[in-house]
Formats: sequence, structure tokens, C-alpha cells
Amino acid sequence: MTSGETITFYGYFRSSSAYRCRIAFNLKQVPYGFVSVHLRKDGGQQKTPEYRALNPQALVPTMVSGDFTLTQSLAIVEWLDETQGGPKLLPEDPNLRAKVRAFAQVIACDIHPLQNLRVLDYLKTELGHDQPVADAWCRRWLGDGLRSCEDLVAKESESGRFCFGDEPGLADICLVPQIFSAHRFGVDLTDMPRLREIHAACEALPAFADAHPSRQPDTEA
Repeated sequence: MTSGETITFYGYFRSSSAYRCRIAFNLKQVPYGFVSVHLRKDGGQQKTPEYRALNPQALVPTMVSGDFTLTQSLAIVEWLDETQGGPKLLPEDPNLRAKVRAFAQVIACDIHPLQNLRVLDYLKTELGHDQPVADAWCRRWLGDGLRSCEDLVAKESESGRFCFGDEPGLADICLVPQIFSAHRFGVDLTDMPRLREIHAACEALPAFADAHPSRQPDTEA
């Protein structure tokens, strides 16, 4: 990003993917202009031709910096880490960096897609299931996935206050929004003490607390 060039960030307060990026922006102390893309209003504002021109997947988030447009939250977080100042979100050691990416992908690639709005809408509109069934679906896959995350960090020698050390990074950026979703769908986290400890450590930091969905300009009760 060149000097004076501004970032525009398209997101939605409840989106886990957008939540990850907000945390990263805050940790890196990178300012941005926010444009809300409401996933429910008007049949889904992400489906408009104007937004599809930015993001052909019709998903959030999307980041625009000058003539550079980027989608997918993990790509946005890594771009910020590679182009902006502030604390590093990925470790220098290649083996540990690979572990951090693997943990992040457990959440972003395996857990989160199964609770994505378009999947839940398909369960209800195409397969005829009601909201309690959709909620049970989310609890099943969120619970299974987060228990795997608990095992990964519990046996990790580099785990400290956060997932992979004593400073927050990409793994924590992915974990906190997923814990928010787990609370939303009523997942029991009793048997995940490390994740609860890490989540509490993250939430004590303004960068995480200020990124919470309840603190966004487009939030809803």
C-alpha cells in the first residue's frame, strides 16, 4: 500500500471471516473505511451485481486498496502481515509458521464453512429442515472441530498465553470468532479449558474486544 492510500473493507458484523480481518486490522493498527454488506437485507446485499463485481463469490469480506482487490480472510490477514507494520501475525520459524497456518485452516477450511449462511439456508430452504435442526447441525460440527483445536493447542510445546506463544497471531485471530459462533449456537466448551483460557486472554486485549460483533457500526440486537 502506498503512502496516503486508503483501504476499504466490505464486511458484516456477524461474519466470522470479517471478524478475523477486523482483529488483524486492529492488531496491526491499520485504519480502513468500512462498508456494510448485509447478508440478510434486500435478499442479501452480497448478491447484488455491484458487489459481485468486487467479489464473484458473493461472500464477505472483500478488501480494496487502490486498484488492488482481495477476498478471503486468511489471504487478507497475511497480506496485512506482509505489507504493514506492527506486530507480526505469523512466526518467522518455518515449522512453527506452518503449524499456525494448519491450525487456522482447521477453523477457516473445515469448521467455519459448515456454519456458513448459504449452507444453513440450503438446509432449510432446499432440504426442508427447520431452525432447530440447523442449530443442531452447527453445534455438532462446531463442537467436533473445536475439540480438535483444543487437542492441538493442549499438546503444543509453543503454546503460551495464546495458541502458539505469548503474543497473539493468526491462530488466535481465527479462534476468537469461532468461539463467538460456538456461544451463539450453544456449544458446550466445558471440556476445552485451553481454548477458554486463550479466548479470555484475547478478549482482554483492545484489538480483539473492539472487533467484537456487538461493537460494529452495523451491529443488530
